[in-house]
Amino acid sequence: MEKMKVVILCGGEGTRLREETEYRPKPMVAIGGMPILWHIMKYYSSFGFSEFVLCLGYKGEMIKEFFQGLRDAGGESGWEITFADTGLKAMTGARIKRVEKHITTDNFLVTYGDGLSNLDLNAEIAFHRRMGRAATLAGVHPHSKFGRVKADSSGVVSEFLEKPVLDDYVNGGFYVFQKEIMGCLSPDDPCVLETAPFEQLVEKRQMAMYRNEGFWHSMDTYKDFLDLNAMWDSGNRPWKVW
Repeated sequence: MEKMKVVILCGGEGTRLREETEYRPKPMVAIGGMPILWHIMKYYSSFGFSEFVLCLGYKGEMIKEFFQGLRDAGGESGWEITFADTGLKAMTGARIKRVEKHITTDNFLVTYGDGLSNLDLNAEIAFHRRMGRAATLAGVHPHSKFGRVKADSSGVVSEFLEKPVLDDYVNGGFYVFQKEIMGCLSPDDPCVLETAPFEQLVEKRQMAMYRNEGFWHSMDTYKDFLDLNAMWDSGNRPWKVW
């Protein structure tokens, strides 16, 4: 298995989750008493990837303090963590570009600090190698934020689904990148990974999508926070693959 570092984007303010992020960075918002960032790192380490580069920004010191305290207590001793201050206002592409010096392999992994999945990472990496493209993303099925209603021609409702899983795919993160992707990025604050760099890769046919038909859930809103904690408390923890 190729040794790859895991870059996790941890610097945003999480403005849509202000009830929690006013006091802590979004990746430190807890599920089952532990930060969502810890859950993400446990996921990656379960596949043998335990070298992490955390792209810090908003309230980054809290992330450092948590993991230093965890290590002092003897927890997750096998993890090698690089804390990289990538600025308060930097966008996703700029944060990745600013940690380029820490990437020493041909391929590396990247994800967001607010998304959980039970995606088969080994299968995605194998797919990435077969495709030979500069970037692979996980295509996932999101839950609709609205109920779906069907009615017959007279207007009588025949079906109602409360926030169903949508058929279409969206970008779920959990990227596998070739290092050459750094050539598409700029260290300037406004560089957004998901706009011009991705558009450039698509134009060159250098982006692939691994279809994940399993669980995926991001923590964008306070309701997401409540839902994920309710799942954990009930024992329904599909992302807990460790």
